[in-house]
Amino acid sequence: MDKDRWIGNVVILGGGTAGWMTAAALSHTFGHAVEIVLVESDAIGTVGVGEATIPPIRAFHQLIGIDEAEFIRATGATFKLGIEFRGWRSESSTYFHPFGAYGVERDIGYFFQYWLRLKEKGQVSDFSEFSLCTLAARHNVFAPASERPGDPLQHLQSAYHFDAGRYATYLKGVCLARGVAHKIGDMLTAERNPENGYITGLKLKSGELVPGDLFIDCSGVRAMLLGQALGVEYEDWSRWLPMNRACAVPCEQKLALTPYTISTARPFGWQWRIPLQHRVGNGVVYSSEFATDEAAERCLLDGLEGEPLAPINRIKFTAGRRRTPWTRNVVAIGLASGFLEPLESTSIHFIQSSIQRLIRYFPDAGLSPVCAQAFNKEASREVENVRDFLILHYHATERDDSALWRYVKAMQVPDSLQERIELFRERGQLNLAAEELFQSTSWHAVLLGQGIRPRTYMPTMVLQDDAMLANAYGNLERNFKKIVSRLPDHAAYIKEHKLTSTMEKR
Repeated sequence: MDKDRWIGNVVILGGGTAGWMTAAALSHTFGHAVEIVLVESDAIGTVGVGEATIPPIRAFHQLIGIDEAEFIRATGATFKLGIEFRGWRSESSTYFHPFGAYGVERDIGYFFQYWLRLKEKGQVSDFSEFSLCTLAARHNVFAPASERPGDPLQHLQSAYHFDAGRYATYLKGVCLARGVAHKIGDMLTAERNPENGYITGLKLKSGELVPGDLFIDCSGVRAMLLGQALGVEYEDWSRWLPMNRACAVPCEQKLALTPYTISTARPFGWQWRIPLQHRVGNGVVYSSEFATDEAAERCLLDGLEGEPLAPINRIKFTAGRRRTPWTRNVVAIGLASGFLEPLESTSIHFIQSSIQRLIRYFPDAGLSPVCAQAFNKEASREVENVRDFLILHYHATERDDSALWRYVKAMQVPDSLQERIELFRERGQLNLAAEELFQSTSWHAVLLGQGIRPRTYMPTMVLQDDAMLANAYGNLERNFKKIVSRLPDHAAYIKEHKLTSTMEKR
C-alpha cells in the first residue's frame, strides 16, 4: 500500500458491540496496512440490549472470518427464524415475520399475487402456511438453510440471538490477536485543526494524546465526537416513534428454547423475549408520555418466566438520526449515528451496514468529501426505509384500548410510507428498491399481520388456470409440512452439533 496516499491510522472511540465490530472488520480488511487504535472507558457501561439479529449478520461474520461454532459457544447463541408479534393488530392477534421467502419466489412478487387470486376464491390456505420459517418456528424445530439450488430448505434463512456483552468480548479477543491497539481511558477533549475543523487527536484524562487520521465515533448515544465535538444536530423522529424508554433484565429460562424472538404489544409499548442458551433476555420499550417507569418495570417483572438474574437496566433514548453520520474526518457508527427501537432487531445490523459502507468508501489521505457524501446518502436512505417499516407496525393497528394506540393509529405518517400502504391496499403491490433492507417477505408479513388486505390483484393474474394454481399451491403446502416434520428440535440441534455454551446463567 502506498503510505503517502492512504489513511495511516484509525482511532475508534468506544468499545462495546459497535466499537469491536468496527475494529474486527477494519483489521481483517486492511491487516497491518492501517494502524487501528480503540479507546474505551472502563467507567462507562454499554446499552447491552442488542441481543437479536437479522440474517445479514451471517455475511458480516464471513467478511471478518468468524467461525460460527466458536462464536455460538462463546456467546450462548441460539438460532432465529424470525419474530412473533403478539397483540399488535388487536389484543388477541398473533402473526410471524419470517426471514425466509414465502413459497417459491421464481417470479418476484407473483407468488403473492397468485395467492391473492386463489384466496379470493377460497381455494388456498393462509399465506403463513407457505413459509418454511413460520412453520419451523411454530413447531420449535431448526435446520440451517440449504445452499443447493432448488432445495426448499434454501428458504430456511436464519440469524442469531446472542449475549451482546459476550459478543463484544469475543470480538475483542479476535481484534487483539490481529494487532488492534487497545487503550483504556476517558476522553477529555477532541483536539481539532484550527484551519479545517478536522479532529487531530483525542486528549485523555491521563494526559495522553491519541492522534489519528480518521476517527470512528462508537461512543453511543452521547456521540462524543460527531455530536459534542463537531456539533452535528440530531433529527428527532419521536412524532412517529414515540417510544423513549426501555427497561431490561435477564431471567432464568423455564420455557422451550424457541428459534425466534417474541414481541408482545402492551398498552404503553411492547415487550421482548430473546432466548439464549444460558438465559432469556427480556425488556419493555415504552413512552414516558403514556406510562410511568414504575408501571413499565412492573410489567417487565410480571412477565418473566423465571427468576431475574441481574438488576434492571434502564435506558433513555429518542428515536431519530444524525443527518450526516460522516462529517469531516469523523464517522459515527452505532448509537452515535442515531437510534431506532429494536422492534425488528436492526440495532446490530445498522452497525454492520455502516461498517461495510465505510469499507466501501474508505478514504485516502486526502479525505475527499465525495466519499462522505456518498456514505451519508446511502445511510439516509437505509435508516428512512427502516423507520417507515417500524412505523407501519404501530400505525396499521385496530387497537384503541389505550392512549398510545389511539395516538399511533391516528397519526400522520411519512408520505413514503403512506404511498406504500395505499399501493398495497389497492392491488397488493410493493414499490421496493433493490437495496432496501426489508424486502417483500417482510412487508407481506407485517402488512397482512396488521390487517391490511389488498382490494384486488394484478390483472395479469387471470391469465393462469385457477385449478392448476390451486393444485400447485396445495402440493407446496403439503411438501412444506412434510419437510418441517423431519427437522430436529431447536435445542436438540444445538446439542447434536456441539454448539452448547458453558456460560454461567447471568
